[in-house]
Amino acid sequence: MTELAETITERRRQTRKSIYKYLFCAETSRSKQEIASDLSLSMPTVHQNLSELFQAGFIRRDGMQQSTGGRRAMRLTIAENVRFAVGVSITEDRLRFLAVNLRMQEIAYKNVKLDVSEVNAIGLRLSEELETFLNENGLNRTKLLGVGIAIPAVINVELGKIALAPTLHLKDISLSEITKYLNYPFYVSNDATSGGYAEWYTQPEQNRMAYLSLEGGVGGAVLLNGAPYEGDNRRSGEFGHMCIEPNGLICKCGKRGCLEAYCSASRISDDLGITLEEFFEGLELQNPSYRALWHDLLLHLSIGINNIRMALDCDVILGGFLTQYLEPYLSEIRRIAAELNTFDNNADYIKLCRYPKRASTLGVALYFINEFIENI
Repeated sequence: MTELAETITERRRQTRKSIYKYLFCAETSRSKQEIASDLSLSMPTVHQNLSELFQAGFIRRDGMQQSTGGRRAMRLTIAENVRFAVGVSITEDRLRFLAVNLRMQEIAYKNVKLDVSEVNAIGLRLSEELETFLNENGLNRTKLLGVGIAIPAVINVELGKIALAPTLHLKDISLSEITKYLNYPFYVSNDATSGGYAEWYTQPEQNRMAYLSLEGGVGGAVLLNGAPYEGDNRRSGEFGHMCIEPNGLICKCGKRGCLEAYCSASRISDDLGITLEEFFEGLELQNPSYRALWHDLLLHLSIGINNIRMALDCDVILGGFLTQYLEPYLSEIRRIAAELNTFDNNADYIKLCRYPKRASTLGVALYFINEFIENI
């Protein structure tokens, strides 16, 4: 193929991708005329590319536009179920599976118990449970884009290793132990980075954000235009292990005074031996010991948030399943953080996430959805 022919082919591919991305991002279906006008393309170009996308099954009709006196225009949107991706979250006691279509809509979800003491068996268990998950939900493997795996760990991609995963009690473990039995394309990422990416993906106008994940452990991510800033050793965003109380509570990492030791969901459920639901029910009933623990948690959380704000000077998004209980206390968190801050009179930069549940599984599955769009 000549250089000119290659250039023309690439240009056509970029045009096709721009039309597909336009339909993907549109909140409602669009007509050919709207596509041509909004993308400054000729009608013949739009028609040709839409024909190719139709033939591939990537777009579909979505009704007719209201008549303005002439022939009604057909409305178009993406065929959201033509492909799907699976996200898997590995935690200290669970495997969680989430299948989503191209619209990021949940197709199926399942969680199963996991004994992480069986380190060498995690990969085999993951593969077996994945096949069961696909079978139980009648998911067509020919439509599967890939399997994303989110792990609460510092991951060295170049060496193919899990450098450290305190909550999983893993250190210097080969990633192949997790992935070697998979029969599909796979991608492995830090769980908090994946959760942060899911949050950014739905609001890409946000150029910079820090994501603080509050789950059984505490993690985080720093995202710049959707790309994680990883740091020299891929430990950027490890907010859970910043020291906020010297010689304080002992953390799972072995150090004292970490944010995770004060603000994880485990501090409530494990230390008190109750569920989060039971804790917040007791909190509403003014249980004094629950109130004291919660006040201490909010204080240390606000200290951690303020440290992140002082260091990065950007919005801080609170994520993870603990945040589903935080809305009634958001004003108090903002008040404490504002009082701690030298420069901000308020703390409106603190925001709650859109995905308090399953953010990491969604975010890691998005890797394959985004790859599909970029290569369409």
